[in-house]
Amino acid sequence: MSTDITGTTAADIAESVRGLRDRGALRPGDSLPPVRELATMLGVNRNTAVAAYRQLAQAGLVVSRGRAGTTIAGVESVAQEGYAADTVLRDIGTGNPDPTRIPDPSHALATVTGRPVLYGEPIIDRTLDEWARNWIAADLGDTDFRITITSGAVDAVERLLAQALMRDDAVALEDPCFLASIHTVRLGGYRAVPVPVDAEGMTVDGLRAALESGVRAVICTPRAQNPTGASLTARRAADLRNVLADYPYVLIIEDDHFSLLSRRPYESLIGPSHRRFALVRSVSKFLGPDMCLAIAATDPTTAERLAMRLSPGTTWVSHLLQRLTLAQLTDDSAAATIAEAGTHYAERNAAFAERLRDHGLPAPESDGLSLWIELPRPARLVAEQLMRRGWLARTGDEFALDDRAEASKHLRLTVHDLSDADAATLVTDLVAAAR
Repeated sequence: MSTDITGTTAADIAESVRGLRDRGALRPGDSLPPVRELATMLGVNRNTAVAAYRQLAQAGLVVSRGRAGTTIAGVESVAQEGYAADTVLRDIGTGNPDPTRIPDPSHALATVTGRPVLYGEPIIDRTLDEWARNWIAADLGDTDFRITITSGAVDAVERLLAQALMRDDAVALEDPCFLASIHTVRLGGYRAVPVPVDAEGMTVDGLRAALESGVRAVICTPRAQNPTGASLTARRAADLRNVLADYPYVLIIEDDHFSLLSRRPYESLIGPSHRRFALVRSVSKFLGPDMCLAIAATDPTTAERLAMRLSPGTTWVSHLLQRLTLAQLTDDSAAATIAEAGTHYAERNAAFAERLRDHGLPAPESDGLSLWIELPRPARLVAEQLMRRGWLARTGDEFALDDRAEASKHLRLTVHDLSDADAATLVTDLVAAAR
């Protein structure tokens, strides 16, 4: 029982909860006391209780549900990006890039040289740092920034939130939202505040309401928002910057995951006087998910705090991986492959969307690896019909922040790798299922 929790330090409290869970006194789904109540009950400072719950959340033992409280985590499966396991259906909800359009790293591997890197040396490989600065400066202009390298975008977001927030702090997330962002915020014990997304990106009224409610961080996708495919327009970005101007210390995290593949210009929420920001660009969409590396451009203060969480020899990113990444990014053949891939994704998605519109289903122009399809009835019912026809699709419910929200009428479809014949069959089946 939660009233049996003991301890006077964060570690002791966390260990007590772990022990109750291991002995079966606390079971998956059981609620833990609110932070203030736990602190009063144990006679400890509120920050001690916060730290205990953070340790438990980071260990995956509890799940924060915002105002719904903190519960013991179960082993139930949660939605994840990528291929569905154990299915014989044609998976059209993966969100994966086309493996045939990812540059072959074998040539670049032969060019990767350099002496071994030892403990205590700089975290960022010098040549990658120089290249990344030039790449980012082209978009951030005169903004003062520092470069940090992390093990992918999700790692960057997790570290950025951890250095800036405490448990129960509020984070503004796009709604519908990228699955990894939902998981990162919940696992960290933060409170997600949904901001609606339309065809131009985050809505102004939604962001204003989130800021007025006290969010301390905003996570935004400037291009190819996942799952909707929306990209910020210049007008919308300017309006959002105007709103953020009154909140210069709210951390802005821009996840520009589709950067080199995008057909849209980069528009930013980061204003010239904003004090806390991070522009994160991973290489997973164009160099492959197994290249676990992201470039994060941050303000100097955030960079200093991030550096404390990246220890040479333990949690840094391999310099061999950094050099391999740079070798591919600066190779003409790899650059051509990336450019061709971006064109391919755009053309295949546009062709599929046009087929749907020809059959009376709305399919807006979008950017990214997938399409966001609006349906005339609940997506769950349509997905069930598609399963009977051999297709496995993702419903919009998986990307919703509010579990109590009305059933989604959207599907996210990854169709860029379908042949023309398969695409035509899917459109026919989808139209039939939707009606």
